[in-house]
Amino acid sequence: MQECQASLAEFVWIWNQKLGQGTPAHHQKMAQWLQHHNDYGPRDLLLMAFRNSGKSTMVGLFCAWLLYYNADLRILVLAADLDLAKKMVRNVKRIVERHPLLAFAVPGKQTDWGAERFTINRSGELRDPSMQAAGIGGNITGSRADVVICDDVEVPKTCDTAHKRSELREKLGEISYVLSPGGMQVFIGTPHSYYSIYADETRPETGEDAPFLNGFSRFCLPIIDQNGVSAWPERFSQAKIEQIRARTPAGKFASQMMLEMVPPDQGDLDPARMHPYDEDAEFETANGEQRLRIGARRMVAASCHFDPSFGGKGQDGAVIAAIYMCDQGEYWLHDVAYLQSDPNQLEREDEASQLCRQVAAFAKRHQLPVVRVETNGIGRFLPNILRRCLKQAGCLTAVVEFHESRNKEARIADAFGAVLAAGLLHGHRNIWRTPFIREMREWRPNGGNRDDGLDAVAGCILAEPVRLPRVVRADFGRDWRPASAFLQAEPQFDP
Repeated sequence: MQECQASLAEFVWIWNQKLGQGTPAHHQKMAQWLQHHNDYGPRDLLLMAFRNSGKSTMVGLFCAWLLYYNADLRILVLAADLDLAKKMVRNVKRIVERHPLLAFAVPGKQTDWGAERFTINRSGELRDPSMQAAGIGGNITGSRADVVICDDVEVPKTCDTAHKRSELREKLGEISYVLSPGGMQVFIGTPHSYYSIYADETRPETGEDAPFLNGFSRFCLPIIDQNGVSAWPERFSQAKIEQIRARTPAGKFASQMMLEMVPPDQGDLDPARMHPYDEDAEFETANGEQRLRIGARRMVAASCHFDPSFGGKGQDGAVIAAIYMCDQGEYWLHDVAYLQSDPNQLEREDEASQLCRQVAAFAKRHQLPVVRVETNGIGRFLPNILRRCLKQAGCLTAVVEFHESRNKEARIADAFGAVLAAGLLHGHRNIWRTPFIREMREWRPNGGNRDDGLDAVAGCILAEPVRLPRVVRADFGRDWRPASAFLQAEPQFDP
């Protein structure tokens, strides 16, 4: 154990003096923040700072200082790949070799002194090295560490799809089995997704109940503060910042320099252009007829699209969507349901019947006059099953079969492009709790992300609304669509 005689800020200052350079003000703040949490807690930390701010350099010096403070510490560095993790380990090893305060730490026999791991002079007989590098996809089972540094574990290749983000979170969950009791975690990086692990808000559509790093102490340093002042004026003047902004896509500048949780390349389907609403669809009787309203708007037509799938590995999922059209020609996306069959019920009911039963309940709940069923693939034998399920549910919804021949990406682009640009699309607030909003944010033509909900809603928008004549049936309930006046005359004939 080396008695600590220098604070982290002093340790950094000595190193910079050796290199013949000064210590920027924001590095001093980082040093004070890191030492404070090391000494007093909490010890779960997130350090976010703009690109090229020197955050990894500062954390490397922090690791060297920790070994100066306690030679028996074990530090594990995780990064998106092994090469990036080894870069930090090499940097810390270089500091250990050259820092005036760490002369005691360099072993005489450098038997464990490599680029991927090294062990300094220490009194403890420990299996794990003083510092070790690992890629996030590597096997860390069996390792133990007192400090885990997650250096840029989130990069585009680990977070550009929902599946990759789920895998990243699952792998980072292994840290709990590696970290010693009372140990420290330090995440450093910049966000690369609206659904970043660094987000400080819950995204309801992901199914998470809290942000991934909920409870972590945060140090966030964008390149420009709220007053428009540069965080590092000696290196990034206002002119330099504007030059970077001019040559960088807006989304990338926002995420990498301002630390905003947006995709580096903003997609074509921006949910912010959809008008959210909270009102339920309400039926009322006026002037002897049934009416359907959402808020102050009267709905005059509806469209429902069912895109069936059994959702096997690599296949699309089954989704049904419902849109109402109001008397002002605007679209009200009222519900999107992602359907699944229950494998435990297969002995009693097949997958197709389970899905059709859910569709029938959806149609009845929303008083939909028509359900369009795409008959591509498995859909070719579903309409008759669906008609049976609708009849069993006591629902008079008609089933319209159609075969889709257009390219999916073209359908989605055509359907959403016009209505979003014109501000004609409304969405019920509950839609934000489904994967649909995530699909909108991540959709790119030929991008490979899931688009099952987008395809179903596009089918609703592109469909020609069917207005059936008014038919009042007790077993159906209400008929809310306006129609031409219906007059029943009593025939009277003279004998």
